Amino acid sequence: MAVPLVEHKLKLLLDKPGCYEMKNSHDKIIYVGKSKDLKHRVRSYFKARHYGKWGKLVSEIRDFNVFYCANDKEAFLQEITLIQKYRPYFNIQLKQGRETYPYIAITKQRDPHMKMTRDPKPKKEWVFGPYPNETAAHKTLDFLQKLYPLRRCHGRTNGRPCLYYHMGECLGACFKTIPKSVYARQIKRIKTFLSGDLTPAKHILIKKMKDAAHDLRFEDAAKYRDLYRFIKITVEPQKIISNDYTTQDIFAYYAKNSWMCISVFYIRQARLMKRIKRFFPIIQSPKDTMLSYIVQFYRVSHNITPQTILVPKDIPKHILRDALHTEVKTPQRGQKRGLLLMAQKNAKIYLRDRFRLLELNNRKTKGAAEELAKAMHIPYPKRIEAFDIADIQGFDNTAADVVFVDGRPNKDLYRKYKLHTKHADENAGMHEVIRRRYTRLLKEHKSMPGLILMDGGKIQVNAALDVLHNELNLNIPVAGMVKDNKHRTNHLIQRIHGVFYRVPLNYRSEGFYLITRVQDEIHRFVIGYHRNVHSRHEIHSELTEIHGVGPRTRNKLFRHFGTLSKIQKAPIKSICDLGIPHKTAVNIKLSFVHTNTEKKRHPYIKG
Repeated sequence: MAVPLVEHKLKLLLDKPGCYEMKNSHDKIIYVGKSKDLKHRVRSYFKARHYGKWGKLVSEIRDFNVFYCANDKEAFLQEITLIQKYRPYFNIQLKQGRETYPYIAITKQRDPHMKMTRDPKPKKEWVFGPYPNETAAHKTLDFLQKLYPLRRCHGRTNGRPCLYYHMGECLGACFKTIPKSVYARQIKRIKTFLSGDLTPAKHILIKKMKDAAHDLRFEDAAKYRDLYRFIKITVEPQKIISNDYTTQDIFAYYAKNSWMCISVFYIRQARLMKRIKRFFPIIQSPKDTMLSYIVQFYRVSHNITPQTILVPKDIPKHILRDALHTEVKTPQRGQKRGLLLMAQKNAKIYLRDRFRLLELNNRKTKGAAEELAKAMHIPYPKRIEAFDIADIQGFDNTAADVVFVDGRPNKDLYRKYKLHTKHADENAGMHEVIRRRYTRLLKEHKSMPGLILMDGGKIQVNAALDVLHNELNLNIPVAGMVKDNKHRTNHLIQRIHGVFYRVPLNYRSEGFYLITRVQDEIHRFVIGYHRNVHSRHEIHSELTEIHGVGPRTRNKLFRHFGTLSKIQKAPIKSICDLGIPHKTAVNIKLSFVHTNTEKKRHPYIKG
């Protein structure tokens, strides 16, 4: 029987190719696999009986992650990368030592040798692979040794040519000195072939097939035909493997419902070595959030800047080039374009799954509230209210209150607050919003919640309890939802007799999922409201100095367009259609022209 988190995530799976990571109770990856159909494969772990090592594996699974790929081959190659990176216990046990996969390598010796290896040494060899079809890889190596021979023997000069030389599969280092230029030419041909340019090799194969058939050597003709087929399987183009061996980072995003997901791919040695996903509330615009994230990714987090950064076309590349001193591009076609699209697709899937998980979790609600009550030793909280504050350096201070009834969000009861508190004073802001909320409920003789959750820690909890106990004489349980350094729900704290305790909730329990949902919802709601207030204030600030624009005109513009950028892009006719005089509309447009000119002179001006 799968744990609740796994049950919920199983419902989100798509019947597409990709990789999956199985995790144990310590959040450690214990198995990595791939499949043409992730939905069917991952479900099979939990919907059927397993015995032996597989049974032990399944019994330890407490969570899983999936990564969608364009095809089965990409999934295979990504599986290789993940296994080599994490070395999961059950992959090593179940594959019985087959932890590595075949590569074709050419040694960098005076007389180079081509071979198959499972332990590549990039400093001493030119390495190609790994290959998804081991048989095809061996056949390709055999073919290359016949088509573009290097040294096949030991290379010790003893005056006599080796057997391979007589077979046309060795250049003869065993009995003569081979010029370096000859080796260089052969190696260049091999690299061309393994990079995907099959045309020269095809011409040779076709000629050999025709010659063999003409000479009635039908077995040889069939051999060359089979080699031709294997070549297509082994070296067909793949989006997940780049022909460009420079270091690259790829950034893409998807935005919806006031949230966005940023997906990052690390490309190293022409392979997808690592991927990151991050979720952010949208305060200004997805483009601005993305730009800020990329700069901080290298400057603040101290990640090594790659040779190339790939970004969507709407991201201002010149700002990133100036800030990071590296090449920033938006690919228009080919392999890199495919990688960027894959990153965008994954960002969309991640964000969609986050929302769908919230929806699915909303169904398992009443039991979660009961579990929370038991952990806090309080009566069942039929109604839970949560509070959060948002501001930008003390300006446009706002707060919000979300309400969950029987563990389900009741949006009709949500409330927004424009705070009178000045500056970024979290304590004063929390005092104000709690005072306003529950003073009103008392005056209107409305029922009180069974639990109040504060987005934050001790400061927020103390502020709420101070107002409730000392000003309003209310005895409502209060707890703080504490986040980690990645802004994810970490734990719940409760004050009892002046001392703070951590509420004993298993982080995979239904009660903890409820806390996560409440915290995500209050954060989404307050950020959305704050963005609206800030946008209105921004419009007011920008339009105040324009001749002919008064409060009524500003309100018309705000109600119709909503944001400053939309007003800026609007044609004069659209502004006039609101009943605004043509002369005033022209003044509005001219003011933006002046502002944009200033921003071009100073590209870091915020607008």
